Amino acid sequence: MWGVMHTTQLSSVYSATGPFASVTTDVSHDTENGEHEHELRVRSACGTLADLGSDKEVVDVVSERLSELVKQASPVARTVVATAADGIVLDEVTHARVDAPTVGWGPLPDLSGWLRHQDSVLEFVLAVVDHEGGDVAAYDSDVPDPHEQSTVGGETLHVHQVPVGGWSALRFQHVTENVWAQNAKAVADEIMHHIRHGQRLVLLAGDPQSRPMVLEALADAPATVVEVASGTRAADGGDEALQQAVREALMEHVVARRLEVVDRLRDRLGQDGATAGSVKEVADAFVRGQVDTLLLDLDAAAEVQLDPADHPGLAFGSVVVDGPVRADLALVAAAVTTDADVRVVPRAALRGEPAGALLRWEQSADGTG
Repeated sequence: MWGVMHTTQLSSVYSATGPFASVTTDVSHDTENGEHEHELRVRSACGTLADLGSDKEVVDVVSERLSELVKQASPVARTVVATAADGIVLDEVTHARVDAPTVGWGPLPDLSGWLRHQDSVLEFVLAVVDHEGGDVAAYDSDVPDPHEQSTVGGETLHVHQVPVGGWSALRFQHVTENVWAQNAKAVADEIMHHIRHGQRLVLLAGDPQSRPMVLEALADAPATVVEVASGTRAADGGDEALQQAVREALMEHVVARRLEVVDRLRDRLGQDGATAGSVKEVADAFVRGQVDTLLLDLDAAAEVQLDPADHPGLAFGSVVVDGPVRADLALVAAAVTTDADVRVVPRAALRGEPAGALLRWEQSADGTG
């Protein structure tokens, strides 16, 4: 199955005591007037937070954190969630373009700005290979630099086929091919190291004669391996064609995994399978601990109110909600506290509904009454 966005990193947020102040805003500052513009954006977002009724001490805590300069290339966004009792409970920096800040104050945190971007973040391995071996690096698509990298192979004896005649020609050819195969295996072994540690997407670039050897060695690997028909082992890492090819491959992968999960939902709906197909059905499925993956159109769900009293047993960790709240906030909170995954999809893929869910077992998602 294609990867999904796990919510375990958010669990500590819902052990805090609300109400919650939530801000997602652009914190880029690497232009000529960048620092001044950054200051104005933070002041505006925190002014909105105050207008919504947030306690002054909470506004000050959020403002202080957002005012810190993030020394990373644009675009850079920051999501900060805080409460009066617990201070900062979430601080996440992402490479996302935020045209308008997301600001919230209420019984549940507003993570919609963070979720929109995080849903498209991928972890992947990029291997650029040639006859002498390869450069293998593990990336987070949100960060331009690898968090782990290595160069493997390196056997160069007879790495190039020698155009000699007579009886020696066949011997040189076999020796050369053996060296290529040995170096390809070294690259495949390094890639398998990353796969065994949880990586599930591998982009394979470089020499078109070397790629098939590595691909064959990875035939049984529990990962998706995509050939990228571009790139060489440039010493300065400045291969623009390779960088563009990687971006395109990642975008195709994001689209494909979204289509895959939507297709699973449609298939199950057509068979009356393990699904929930509306905000009410999803909330009731959360009461039973039945939701495996929450599918959410954030904008559409934000326009719907959900009252936990209509779904006895619907829980949000330590957070107590008294009265109706936005459905997107409630359903994300329920997903985090029941260890369900979250996918952001358009409502058109949900038969016009703001929310849907893939369930852990097949059972009618009738209301709880």
